[in-house]
This record gives sequence, structure tokens and C-alpha cells, in this order.
Amino acid sequence: MPAYAFEALDAEGATQKGVIEADTAKAARGLLRSRALVPLDVRPVAAGSADAGSAATGLNRAIFTRPVFNSTALAIWTRQLAGLVGSGLTLERALTALADEMENERSHHLVAALRAEVNAGSSFAKALARFPREFSDIYVAVVGAGEQSGHLGQVLENLADDLEERQALNSKLVAATLYPGIVTVAAVTIVLLLMTYVVPQVASVFAGTKHALPVLTVVMLALSAFLRTWGLPLLVVLAAAFGLLRWSLRNEAFRQRFDAGWLGLPLLGRLSRQYNAARFAGTLAMLAGAGVPILKALQAAAETLGNRAMRADAMDALVLVREGAPLASALQQKKRFPGLLAMFARMGEQTGQLPAMLQRAATQLSTEVQRRALHMATLLEPILIVVMGLVVMLIVLAVLLPIIQLNQWVR
Repeated sequence: MPAYAFEALDAEGATQKGVIEADTAKAARGLLRSRALVPLDVRPVAAGSADAGSAATGLNRAIFTRPVFNSTALAIWTRQLAGLVGSGLTLERALTALADEMENERSHHLVAALRAEVNAGSSFAKALARFPREFSDIYVAVVGAGEQSGHLGQVLENLADDLEERQALNSKLVAATLYPGIVTVAAVTIVLLLMTYVVPQVASVFAGTKHALPVLTVVMLALSAFLRTWGLPLLVVLAAAFGLLRWSLRNEAFRQRFDAGWLGLPLLGRLSRQYNAARFAGTLAMLAGAGVPILKALQAAAETLGNRAMRADAMDALVLVREGAPLASALQQKKRFPGLLAMFARMGEQTGQLPAMLQRAATQLSTEVQRRALHMATLLEPILIVVMGLVVMLIVLAVLLPIIQLNQWVR
């Protein structure tokens, strides 16, 4: 049965909004009047016809101006849906229960729209595909494979696990870099304040003296004058260079070369390579486990790679697999992917448990990424503090040395 988003007035003159199911818009208005509501606006949310499909797309663009589900909410919603479907509820009843539990109006509208699509005879994957801002192509592909295999509940559980693992990895990486980032910003701010305000005050005090200032003080005064004179133009140049870099990264060839260079960095390059490989292996394992053909799974997993150089390697591996090469052999030829991934892929192909082996590789790579990120953060924190202390000490010495020298002159 089609669904309609409505806006109506109640008996007290307050505006009520929501979603109601009815055969036609006229029937929806009749239902609203039977509830003592005066309909102001009734528009289709979703239905089984092509016209209604375009209406659903319009709703997705007009009402859902930003994603309804963030990464956390999507993982929780997927887990709840998996639990309801796995317990034996039909998909329609599970969506109805979730729609009733939604506290957010926009979330309620979205789930109600999905339920209306399913009630109208559409597959769940097709219903999800009508809202691309909320559900990625990989999400839709996995759900579609689960529907075709008849194991939607288990596939949704695996999808929820993947979403939660990916979010946990990202959260740990952010936490590992947060403290060093704060220390760096604080250090730069303090140094700039000292160089542009404190050091010039020293210069004004000793400007009338005929004695030569210490070398350290002269150097600091020169740096201070440079920052006060050229600081703003330098900031503009840096901002322009950053903007030019962002614009250049839109070019696919330049982006691929830039990402390849990034992978060549001593520490960050290896961390980035393992992070992308873990994401690639996890997505490929999930898709292959859901029954998606290996070629389609490879293409979808390659598109999740943020690093364009590794994405190009994954697409080259896809060509090799299409030509008949084993997955492990194709991945082994691409040196940017860790050898661990090819090893587990070979074990999976030999034992017939490719999804399980790929998931094990993804887990091991994710664990290594977390370990390296925490190790780097642990080392970086004291280094930043020591460097900040040395810089501040030099500035303080540049200020104190003339004072000490002046006391000696007076004596």
C-alpha cells in the first residue's frame, strides 16, 4: 500500500506531520479527517509504480537534505533489523516495528518509505537503492544477495558487524591522532604569540642601547620581524597552495600519482597501505560471503578504496581474475597490497573458504593498523612536547640573555 507524507492541523490548531498509508491521496485525506485532523499537504512518499519511484527520489532530495543515518545509527539500525528478521518476523513487520520505534521524525519517514516500497511488491534492495544518500551501493548489493540466497537475516548480521568494525577502526585512528594534533596546535599558537608579541617588546627595550645584543636574541628578532612583516602574505600563499592542491587532486591522473607517492612515505605510507587493504579485504569477504559473484564483488570492493593507486591495482587484479587467474595470484602481482592478503586468499581458494580467510586477513590487518597507529602516537606525544619545550626555551633565553648582559654592564 502506498505511503503519503502529510502535514495537518489538529483540533487545537497545532501542526502535525507524519506518514500515513492509503490507496490514494484522496483516501489519505479521508483518513486524516477521520482522526480529527485537517489536511494541509499530502504527498506520495513511495509506491510501486514508476511515477511513485520518482516521487520517492524527490523526497530523498527534498526532505532528507542530509543523511538521516550517520555511521553509528546505520550500524545500530542494521543490527536491529537483522535481529527482527532473524527471529522469524517478515520484513514488512520488522520495518513496521522499527518505524514505530523511531524517535526522530526523519528516520520514521525513511523507514516508513522503505516499508511502503516493500508492501508495494518491491524487493528490499530496490527499496534501499531509492535512497542513495543513506545506503551505499555496497550496502544495497549485500542486501540484494541476501534476499536472493534466502538468508537475509544472517547477511544483515554480517553487514552490521562490518559497519561496526569499520567504525571502531576509524574511531581508534582518530583517538590516536587527536592528542598529538591538539599538542601541535597549542605549540604553534604559543610560539607565534611569543614571536609576534613578546620578542618585539624586548626589541623596544634594548633599542636605545649601544651594546651588541646576543646572537640568539638577534636571530629571534629577525624571525619576529619576518613573521610580523610576511606572516599574513605567507599564510595567504599557503592557503592558495592548499587550494591548488585540492583542485589538482580532482584530476584522476594527478590523484593517482599523489596517492602512489603517499604510499611511499616511511611510516604513514605503510599505515595507509594496511588500512586500505583491510577495508578492501573486509568488503570483499562480506560480498563473497553473501553470494555476490567474485568479479562483481572485486569491483565493488575496489571502489571502496580511498587511495587511487591501490584502487587502480585492484582493478588490474579484477582484469586478471576475469582472464582466468586465481585471486591470490592476481593480488600477489600488485606489490602495494600486503603479502598477507594474497597468502590468506590462496588459503581460502585452496580450502574453499575464501570469505572466511579474507575476513581473517581483514581482521589481522586492522589489528596491525591499530597497533601501529597507537605506537606512532605514543612516540609522537613526547617528541612534540620536547620540541615545544626546546623552542620555548630558546625564545625565553633570547629574552633573558640581554637582561643578564645589561646587569653585567651596570655592575
